[in-house]
Amino acid sequence: VQLQASGGGLVQVGESLRLSCAASGRTIDINVMGWYRQAPGKQRDLVATQTNRDKPNYADSVKGRFTISRDNTKNTVSLQMNGLKPEDTAVYYCNAGGRFGSGWGTYWGQGTLVTVSS
Repeated sequence: VQLQASGGGLVQVGESLRLSCAASGRTIDINVMGWYRQAPGKQRDLVATQTNRDKPNYADSVKGRFTISRDNTKNTVSLQMNGLKPEDTAVYYCNAGGRFGSGWGTYWGQGTLVTVSS
């Protein structure tokens, strides 16, 4: 199973970016997909997740600015980021959890760097 993320880059404060991630390989039933981020010297934190049934879950710091969306038919997840702030600068990782060819587990993408310049 592979998760391929794309869409990171360098933007100015207040601008927008859209991250995308696609899962491929032996995916049987992905229950949840989401985004996490890790700033330099800090731990990896949840940004937003979307399960098959529940409403999206967002970190308080991104509520109202970021929107997560999934396409379950294509095993993709996107993150629309508006009103970016310098504190959003981080490497963003997509994540997928569920049942795969090897059994139940969680997979991570390779990370995509988002830099917000003031």
